[in-house]
Amino acid sequence: MKTTIPVHKNEELTATITDITYQGMGVAKVDGYPLFVAGALPGEEVKLHVLKADKKYGFAKAIKYLTTSPDRVDGGKKELVQTGIAPLQHWAYPAQLRYKKKLVSDLLQKAHLSDLQVTETVGMDKPRHYRNKAQVPTRNYKGQLTTGFFRRGSHNFIPLEDYEIQDPRIDEVILTVRDILREYNVPAYNEEKHTGVIRNVMVRRGHYSGEVMVVLITRTKKLKGAAEISAKIQELCPDVISVQQNINPDKTNVILGKTTKIMRGRNYIQDQLNGLTFNISAQSFYQVNPEQTEKLYARAVELADLHGEETVIDAYCGIGTISLSLAKAAKEVYGVEIVPEAIEDAKENARINKLDNLTFEVGNAEEKMQHWANAGVDPDVIVVDPPRKGLTANFIEAAAKTAPQKVVYVSCNPATLVRDIERFGEQGYSVKRPLEPFDQFPQTTHVETIAVLERN
Repeated sequence: MKTTIPVHKNEELTATITDITYQGMGVAKVDGYPLFVAGALPGEEVKLHVLKADKKYGFAKAIKYLTTSPDRVDGGKKELVQTGIAPLQHWAYPAQLRYKKKLVSDLLQKAHLSDLQVTETVGMDKPRHYRNKAQVPTRNYKGQLTTGFFRRGSHNFIPLEDYEIQDPRIDEVILTVRDILREYNVPAYNEEKHTGVIRNVMVRRGHYSGEVMVVLITRTKKLKGAAEISAKIQELCPDVISVQQNINPDKTNVILGKTTKIMRGRNYIQDQLNGLTFNISAQSFYQVNPEQTEKLYARAVELADLHGEETVIDAYCGIGTISLSLAKAAKEVYGVEIVPEAIEDAKENARINKLDNLTFEVGNAEEKMQHWANAGVDPDVIVVDPPRKGLTANFIEAAAKTAPQKVVYVSCNPATLVRDIERFGEQGYSVKRPLEPFDQFPQTTHVETIAVLERN
């Protein structure tokens, strides 16, 4: 049976925006058929031009706003919406926080877990210029190497100088590096032909220390003029204490390659988090919003409810950012991470902070969990902070076999969190207190959430 689509490409129509998607696009329904509209907000009546109409949904652009939301705010750059860097910058911050709470609540309801409560989203006093890390592509634009970003869902390059959500000093350093690369005639990467040298410029900055790292991500092993370029970067940016080259020769969307070498200075920067000092290397995972991370991690440790006698496992421990906070309150902490460099950083960070009740091991989290169980490690609490794909069913099963009283789950993806809550339920664990959303990524649709699962 052929499905009749109620709209067609290039049609113009008027509709009311009823919702907003996880990608930050407004949703208009035409006879039940969803049209996604970038930049439109719930409650707005909009004249639309249909750009694309597939069987199940379509895309349209707003050509005229007949009414506007009271939560719409002026200012901002359309490029930041187009690239997806700050897709909610035109939405008042209190409305963003309400949306993120609703996002978690709606997912719980869809999973028939509507009896679970969700607290108000923990937000920021100043929800802009918060990111401590940037990874920006370079491309040849109008005959010269240029930094910017790609239009969302495409390979169309948009030059950018102010990213709005990044530490302003990071934006300044990016422009200085760009100008130095131009001066030394270093060719930008060409994605289609897989030619050129500089693919991306990565900059990290310590929130408290002010130390800056620059990583030039290259397609080629050789970077002509590397010594002069790195010296010039430090000359013009004295706060840059680490200049490195990462080599990524592959045809891939993955940003970093496997090989990183020091061009000048140290191979790490230092920063502080909740009173602890951390070495952060080029490949290290380190939360990008330091102000909110302090709140998030402090709350995770508080919810673990440690009294000094507990054994804790920190799965996905990274460089030990949560582990070290846990170690100050627990008897013993075990951390596991699949990235060897991160474990080396974690061990060094424990040493720097004079904490000797931590054991860090490289490995797959679920396999290491089984290994520890066989070795007689009996955790009272397990803390997990997995990537967006969440936990595997095997990990949850292995974790449940060690029978911790509590699992503290820090999630960067509420969809996989809700799925995993259901899976833990099958293993005899349930959520008995409200889930707590934290706005780690203001002006975007992303939200971090803490859930506590307790053994029934």
